[in-house]
Amino acid sequence: MKFHINWDALGIGASLACAIHCALLPLFLSSLPLFGINIIHHLGFEIGMILLALAIGSYSMYHGFKKHHHSLLPLSLFYAGFIFLVLKQFFLHYSTWLLIPAVILIVTGHLLNYKSCRVHNHAHADDCNH
Repeated sequence: MKFHINWDALGIGASLACAIHCALLPLFLSSLPLFGINIIHHLGFEIGMILLALAIGSYSMYHGFKKHHHSLLPLSLFYAGFIFLVLKQFFLHYSTWLLIPAVILIVTGHLLNYKSCRVHNHAHADDCNH
């Protein structure tokens, strides 16, 4: 039996995990610093989550673009979402207003990539080198 990783599903999961961390963790786990655990607004943890989601998502987008659909729309939406996500780290007073479009764009990019990969199933173009 061949094991296959669905990179779009993994990317959507990482994006949603990041969104849950950003939205719910401060509400439910605000007492963690009392126990010496400080991941709420911890810059290292935030950057780590962003880099993890970016790495998984970039691989997923590249794979879908190169091997299946050759459409720039999913990539554009995905990276536009990451621009909002990075801006959220610099403009802390607007973090919620930047997080909402970031999550929507990233997840929409993954969904379009997933659907495009399933519809085209190795649609070869002139620039295709595989």
